[in-house]
Amino acid sequence: MIWRTRMQGPWWLTGTAHVLILAVTAKIEQPEAWPWALLAMAVVSFFAWLGNYRRYRQIHDLPTSKIASAAQGYVELLGRGDLIDGTPVISKLGRQRCCWYRYLVEERKSDNKWETIDQGSSVAHFMLVDDSGQCVVSPEGAEIVTSNHRTWYEEPYRHTEWLLVPGEILYALGEFVTTSGNLREDVEERKDIAVLIDVWKRDQQALHQRFDLNQDGTIDMQEWELARLQAKREVRKIRSEMVKPLTEGVHLLRRPKDRRLFLLANEMPDALGRRYWWWSALHLVVLGGCGVGSLLLFGFK
Repeated sequence: MIWRTRMQGPWWLTGTAHVLILAVTAKIEQPEAWPWALLAMAVVSFFAWLGNYRRYRQIHDLPTSKIASAAQGYVELLGRGDLIDGTPVISKLGRQRCCWYRYLVEERKSDNKWETIDQGSSVAHFMLVDDSGQCVVSPEGAEIVTSNHRTWYEEPYRHTEWLLVPGEILYALGEFVTTSGNLREDVEERKDIAVLIDVWKRDQQALHQRFDLNQDGTIDMQEWELARLQAKREVRKIRSEMVKPLTEGVHLLRRPKDRRLFLLANEMPDALGRRYWWWSALHLVVLGGCGVGSLLLFGFK
């Protein structure tokens, strides 16, 4: 009941660190290591208790705001996820239409252990919509809780992907700001740049003649950056001639500058808050048990 897939957040909030400590201690096979292991688990549980309880209090104490009437600053919003102008983010591994994704690729080694060879997450903006309006969400730096995840195998690789998908419940804690409209222009500009580069890629000969500066037959990262900058210049020139600037305000939810919690979840806040409360209670019990246990073992030495 208290488990939920948690990504982009502190992994020590649950019991992962304790399992690692127990595994390392068991591998050492020295009785003298167990008092220190219990002490380490008590320390981890102390900080995990603080972290989980802090999240519970922020979810429980902050009232939910409507987008249209939300004050500038730290807010709690509840609505559904949506795409910007119908343009989806496509997950890297599963090629699924989504608002946000994270992926992990691991390779099975000769000792049957898994080694991470690639991982990452999207930072593209998407929308949070409620019955009063809509808000652009910048997921960069967010702690994201989602139940949408799957794992599949293509030997010797293991692929795992986590998603936030359009139309789902979207709960958010973060900094709410209203901009002059430049954000929407930036989103449209990035789309136009991507389209222009895609057009260039269709004529590989012309692309290499233009951007393969060292004539080695490949376009390296530096040359791609030059191509991107050139595409930006051309797009901005065209837009300055053809597109009228947007003056309407755009709401944006982003990572708070004061380091307060930035949380996105596809779950109702009451259920999410209860989960953090249970984790905090569990870590408090572990803190007491491991603390007493380590003191007793040190006393027997």
